Amino acid sequence: MVIMLLRNLNFRFIFQILGLVALYESAFMLLDVIVACCYQEWDIIPLLKATMITAALGVTLYLAPGRRLSKNIGLRESFLLVTLSWILMPLLGALPYILTGTTNIIDGLFESISGFTTTGSSIFTDIEALPKGILFWRSETHWIGGMGIIMLVVALLPILKSGGMHLFSTESSASIFEKIRPKIVHNAQHLWMIYMGLTLAETIILMFGGMDLFDATCHSFGTIATGGFSTRNISVAAYSPFIQYVITVFMFLSGVNFLVHARLIKGDYKSFFKNQELKLYTGIVLVVSSIIAISLIVKQNEAIEQAFRDSLFQVVSVITATGFATADYLIWPTNCWLLIFFLMFIGACAGSTGGGIKVIRHLIAFKYLANRFRIHVNKDRFIPVRYNGKRIEDKVILNTFNFIFVYFLVYGIGVLIMLIEGNDVMTSAGSIITAMGGIGPGLGLTGPASNFSMLSDATKLTIPIFMILGRLEILPVLVIFQSRFWKRW
Repeated sequence: MVIMLLRNLNFRFIFQILGLVALYESAFMLLDVIVACCYQEWDIIPLLKATMITAALGVTLYLAPGRRLSKNIGLRESFLLVTLSWILMPLLGALPYILTGTTNIIDGLFESISGFTTTGSSIFTDIEALPKGILFWRSETHWIGGMGIIMLVVALLPILKSGGMHLFSTESSASIFEKIRPKIVHNAQHLWMIYMGLTLAETIILMFGGMDLFDATCHSFGTIATGGFSTRNISVAAYSPFIQYVITVFMFLSGVNFLVHARLIKGDYKSFFKNQELKLYTGIVLVVSSIIAISLIVKQNEAIEQAFRDSLFQVVSVITATGFATADYLIWPTNCWLLIFFLMFIGACAGSTGGGIKVIRHLIAFKYLANRFRIHVNKDRFIPVRYNGKRIEDKVILNTFNFIFVYFLVYGIGVLIMLIEGNDVMTSAGSIITAMGGIGPGLGLTGPASNFSMLSDATKLTIPIFMILGRLEILPVLVIFQSRFWKRW
């Protein structure tokens, strides 16, 4: 029976896509070899070995024998493929760290998974001592994972047809709330072009502000992907106020739904400025930043501009799950870092490179609860939930509440595991939410002025699991462990 069920899966096509994922990853690794050559570093050979191993595996998977059932994949294969891809990528991505002797296997896996999931949590204590090739690879993992390498596969393989739609839907949260045109899904290069355009624009502006090409590129990768790996030990605090403002703006833009960017580019200004999720996202940033800035001015006597810049940068960095830092929010007044902690549960917009629960889910949940209250008061009146003028289907509302419930349930399980492993409450609570939200710095021992190097090996293996769960928004991973998944759909 099991064999019959497995035969129904299009494994041949799954292996082909996984092979392409590995091949694309090896192409990105080759850039690190070039960077190492440019700086005449010692780690050229180990980086080249990592590239060759990754490429060889890619070719092997792509040419794996077997019967391909069709030229397409269904929803079931999509769930399996996306999950396997997000396991394969960081496993191969750890090779540059391990083969160069930069770190051990466990720490290498932690850094790789943190990079690809755009979490930005790090185990390195002296980042500036790392070779340029490794620093560039850290930033590249962000950039690959930010838009998603599956999205890249879809962009370069329009022959996937409806399979591309399934893959897009599984890897991106945008399709949950937006009706995606098949043409955009088949030709995901539209979104990749916007992604690359923002990266190029930020790189140029950062260089104008005084950064060299290497640092500007690495920080642009981390910003647009909302990742947070920096090339400096004190992160963006090492740079001028101008650069901090530039990165703040691009972090904010990266937290916006990329489909909204696409509409704006096409001249659809009306839908851009009337987008309710974007309005709420902007409002949260402005209100919370203002509250924190006022607190810093009143309670810590900070200069007005400094307080405004620090508060705005940290708020945007946390809500977009980027993880860059210019200040240690744990030494701020209690109300300030508590607001930062609550922002970790909000997240950026759906369809952005940001992590978290997403603003739109909070918006839909609030609208539904507000409508239920109105219906309770006006019992003879039915009030549908609307978003951007359109009625939200009951299925979407149910899925929204289900996701929020599962998110907090998984979060609670993660915190419990961390506590069992011997971590304190503050570190446990902060580490799991920063992993699931892809934020980077947490609370307690893993705050913005520290890193994750002091944690036990068991904890370093636990946290990355929640990074992957958070990046894929939990359900695509959990669904493959259900018996129903292995039955006919």
